[in-house]
Formats: sequence, structure tokens, C-alpha cells
Amino acid sequence: MKSVNLYIPLLLLLFLAGACDTKKSDGASGTLSDDALLDTVQRRTFNYFWDGAEPNSGLARERIHMDGVYPENDQNVVTSGGSGFGIMAVLAGIHRGYVTREEGLARMERIVSFLETADRFHGAYPHWWYGDTGRVKPFGQKDNGGDLVETAFIMQALLAVHQYYAGGNPQEKALAARIDKLWREVDWNFYRQGDQNVLYWHWSPEYGWEMDFPVHGYNECLIMYILAAASPTHGVPAAVYHEGWAQNGAIVSPHKVEGIELHLRYQGTEAGPLFWAQYSFLGLDPNGLKDEYCPDYFGEMRNLTLVNRAYCIRNPKHYKGFGPDCWGLTASYSTDGYAAHSPNERDDRGVIAPTAALSSIVYTPEYSLQVMRHLYDMGDKVFGPYGFYDAFSETDNWYPQRYLAIDQGPIAVMIENYRSGLLWKLFMSHPDVQQGLRKLGFQLSSDSPISAS
Repeated sequence: MKSVNLYIPLLLLLFLAGACDTKKSDGASGTLSDDALLDTVQRRTFNYFWDGAEPNSGLARERIHMDGVYPENDQNVVTSGGSGFGIMAVLAGIHRGYVTREEGLARMERIVSFLETADRFHGAYPHWWYGDTGRVKPFGQKDNGGDLVETAFIMQALLAVHQYYAGGNPQEKALAARIDKLWREVDWNFYRQGDQNVLYWHWSPEYGWEMDFPVHGYNECLIMYILAAASPTHGVPAAVYHEGWAQNGAIVSPHKVEGIELHLRYQGTEAGPLFWAQYSFLGLDPNGLKDEYCPDYFGEMRNLTLVNRAYCIRNPKHYKGFGPDCWGLTASYSTDGYAAHSPNERDDRGVIAPTAALSSIVYTPEYSLQVMRHLYDMGDKVFGPYGFYDAFSETDNWYPQRYLAIDQGPIAVMIENYRSGLLWKLFMSHPDVQQGLRKLGFQLSSDSPISAS
């Protein structure tokens, strides 16, 4: 009996020692500083657009599936909007020294050479191309022409690249001049469909305006209206913004979601998916930015992020894993195809997309880093060669090892904006961007009109 009594405490000590060791091994991110963790995630995500790029165009593949399964045989299809995000991620990678300035310039020259010869429609790019030919791949039957929103996303990036190289050596200045030509050739006015005071998303050489999608706010498309106003060659009048995007003030709709105040009307919902807080603001700096419809764009986008987080913590549908260290609903792969997950019970399918919280780091750094550490500690179930996989569901035990360019890009870009503000500084320094913002009445929080400085 005495030997048994000695044996039990010994087992207990061994168990506790093992538990402590397990705890240490489970918390892999605990050994990393915030900056080291950010760099690890940014570098891996950068690789999607560097090592994973389509070789002929240098642009981002629409998707990369680690299982090699592509039901639509679209492994080498490249995306215009996702490539825009990727171009900015590469720019950040050059800045970080992930590749040399010379290597980065060679990649940018390849990209611009492709864009100069690829299909365009009144200067606007389609949603998809075949990477080996530059010919349009229809995004849908009637969506086989210009996509003005995706064009805005890639132009946002190219204007940042322009500023990065405009003061450089002769080779870099030559590339900046080629980018300027592409920028000036986008006919934003054409996409008003007969000089209406609204911009239309699509035009097809075969189907014309049959997609019939006038773009009103608020959603991810703010950058399109700003660039349309900023164009030095085909700039739209300010009335297009005020009547089309803002619908003569109807975009203003103060309301609360999850007890958090929002000022704008979100199209089709009370609070949109998180990519609405990200895509337009990869280059457009929301800090101190306001206009007559929104007194504080940074605050509005931060509150939209906080609504998303609060909904996931409340977790009304009782999904496994949702909480303070695992939140973020946005457009991504889903358990049944692709879906725009939003913070409401109708659009919540129990799917977490890492891009949602991680690309919100500029708005909620402490909360986003909390998610980043948790995901990193989940290991290779969610983290692969190109960063975090697109989406997962703990409830459904669903962990596809698949990526989408349009979700990976904002992670790398917003991490860089959080670390240095690089992409914001470059884009906002472009004289045409400054002119467009002034034209639409945007101001800084100091109440001073946006200057050209």
C-alpha cells in the first residue's frame, strides 16, 4: 500500500510536466515578437504573388490549390483585381528586401508588358485573362468585357508603383512612364453609359450593357469613383460621385449593429463583409479622411470591423471555434462553393477567412494580432507555403488547402501599411489622386482641403 501511495504522486508529477511541455509546444507564436510574426506572415503571403505567379504575365493566378485539383481547368487564369493587390504586395516585398530592387523591377516590367498587350475594353481590363495569351476569360456568360471595379483595383496598385519608380534611375523612370500611359487610357467616362451620373460595373463588346449594374455605395467600390474623378484624360464630373455613388446623400444612414455605431448605408445589409473595409483602402489612406457623407472613414471602417468581431464573439449560431481569437467574415471559399459571409445570421455559414481579421490590422491591431497568433498556433492545418489558406470551418471539420489571390493580397498589403504606411504614402502622393480627392470634396481631419503635398 505504501508503494502505491508513492507511485500516485509520481504519476501526477509526470502528468503535470507533460502538460507544461505540451502547452509550450502548442504556443508556437509565443516565441515570436509581434514584428517577427508579422514578417513571417507577410513573407509567406508575398510568396503567393512571387513564386506562385503565372510565369508568362507575372500576374497573380486567380487561385492556387495545393491539391492540384482545378475543376474549371483554370490553373493559369490570372485575375486583374487580385493582381492589383498582388502588385502592391510585391512592392512591399521589394521594400522589405524579400527580393532585390532589380528583381522587383524586372517583375514589374514583365507585368506592364503583359498589361500593354492584354485585352482591354475602352481602356478597362476584364476580370480574368488567360495568362499565356492575354485574352479575356469570361467571368460569366455576359461578363466577357471591361470590369471597371477590377480595373480600379489594378490601377490603384499601378499608381503606387508609378510613384515608387518615378524618381528612380532611367530604367525605373521609363517604367513609370509606361504605367502613366496605361492609366491615361482608361475611359472612365465611357462607363457612365451615355453620360449618366453613375458608373456601370461592366461592358461587353458582345452584350453591351446587358449586365446592367450601376454602382451605388457603400460597398468595396469607393476607389473606382475616386480614380474616375482623378483621371487626367477621361475624368468624370463630381456629380457622378454625388449622384451615383452617394445617391444625393442617401448613402448616409446612421444606425447601430451589435451596439456599435455605423454612419453609412451598406448595400443589402446592415453591416457588410470585411472586404468592404479593405479593398478601397489598400492605397487610399483612411486616416483622417472625410467627406460630406462620412465624417471619419477610418473610424467607420474600424467600427465595421468591430461589428464583425462582436458578432463572431456573440456567435448566435453557436459555431465551433468562433470567439475573440477566431473571428472574421468576408467573401471567400465556403463549405458550398464561394460566399460573401457577413455578420448576420443569413450570411454566416460558420466559415472563418483569415484575410478578414488579418487585413483589418490597420483598424484593430491588437485584436487582429490575437487572431494571427491563434491561427499561427493552429499550424499547417491552416498555414501553408503561401500563407494562411483561404478559409476553414471548425464546425464542419473543413480545412481546404486552397488559396484565392483576392484574399491573399490584402493581408500582405495591410500588414505593410500597418508596419510602415508604404502603400498609403505612395498612392496618396500621386498628383492625379490628390486632384481627384479635392474634386470630390474630400478633406483631412484638420479641416484643410487635401493638398498636393
